[in-house]
Amino acid sequence: MNQKLRYGNCEKCNQIMTDFNWCKSCNSKNFQENFKNWTSGNDNIDKFIQETQLSAKCHYNVLEWVPYNRFQDVKYIAKGGFGKVYRAKWKDGFIFMWNYKNNGWNRLQNNMFVALKSLNNSKNVSIEFINEVTSHHKMFNAHITSYIVRFYGITQDPETENYMMILDYAERGSLRNYLDQNYNDLKWVNKLQISFNIAAGLNQIHNEKLIHRDLHIGNILCFPHKTFITDLGLCKPADNTLKDTKDTRKNTYGVLPYIAPEVLQGQNYTKAADIYSFGIIMYEIILGLPPYYDVSHDENLAIKICQGLRPRFNIKVPQLVVHLIKRCLDANPLNRPTAEEIKEILDKWRKEANSRRFNPTELTKQIEEAEEINNNLSMRNLSSTNLKYETHSEAIYASRLLNFKNLPESKNSDDYYKQYDNISKSLQIDISQLKIYDEDKLENIDEKIE
Repeated sequence: MNQKLRYGNCEKCNQIMTDFNWCKSCNSKNFQENFKNWTSGNDNIDKFIQETQLSAKCHYNVLEWVPYNRFQDVKYIAKGGFGKVYRAKWKDGFIFMWNYKNNGWNRLQNNMFVALKSLNNSKNVSIEFINEVTSHHKMFNAHITSYIVRFYGITQDPETENYMMILDYAERGSLRNYLDQNYNDLKWVNKLQISFNIAAGLNQIHNEKLIHRDLHIGNILCFPHKTFITDLGLCKPADNTLKDTKDTRKNTYGVLPYIAPEVLQGQNYTKAADIYSFGIIMYEIILGLPPYYDVSHDENLAIKICQGLRPRFNIKVPQLVVHLIKRCLDANPLNRPTAEEIKEILDKWRKEANSRRFNPTELTKQIEEAEEINNNLSMRNLSSTNLKYETHSEAIYASRLLNFKNLPESKNSDDYYKQYDNISKSLQIDISQLKIYDEDKLENIDEKIE
């Protein structure tokens, strides 16, 4: 549709609006006239915020400097690898449109809850902080439908003097927290939808020629109708590998179970390394349990991963789904699918699962078979979706620096792509041999427990 017909003309300057109730020309001047009334105390941050305001074509593009006293009820939530996260109530809410009668900004969602993410030692405006705010703003604004958490602006903790990003607050917390509380209520269509959202977000990152580099389930946030990717602090251009070679070989940063084996060995991060991380996350969504939760996340685990160890299911999973996860977790990065391909596959599957009653497909047939087998196993207490699990004391799910030396060359297990219903041949239950059992035949399943 013609932009003039869609948005109309500005009532003040008569230029074509760039969005509903948004005139880029007039609003740029409104922002510029206010530059003298605020400062973050740092020229780089001031310039960054000002550039977003001058170039904003709609209110979603705008970042603000928000004085810390505009927040109430600030409460500590969690600690990450680079800093801390707080929940706070933002008195004013975010900019929506210019009010010509009042000569000021109309704002939406007064007293809204937001997340304040601080970065350690950012009072000195570290490269990490500038990199994260730049990457996050670029990613959120690059797409009409974004799968990246919304970014509103920057503030500063008056006590630590660390700068803080103002982000959408996820009441449901991380995807890990959400699974712990809601896994038993999730249907296959829900699991595929969540996986699709993450794949779509990762595809947006890759389309901008960036790599996330620290993708794990703690960096996926849950909102009422969608999941979003956050923590883009390590995002760097995909063609930045030559610059990173020395640092990458010295320091691998992340959560061990989600790190691709080639990265553990000191090779550079690539888009394919993000795909491996996605494969682990999708496994976790399907099963509900954290990967390798019952073992120490140490060098021994890193060695085993390089030798072909992968998480395994203790439930029946549709073969199509298992095969996609296997491709993501292939030891050879060149064999892994792209984020675009994964997104397209999951988009198709979520639609099939949603309409399975009216339009059966190979996937929906496999889902129905898996559901019947898993229901029978649950009746016999041979398999359960109960997520009461005990995490090993040395299973660490926070991002950290890792430095493993002389790891073996990464490879797949010998039977990796054979027609098993699992990621690896060694199963708690040999599901590949199971059929749909009636009550009499269920007694035979006991013999299949290792």
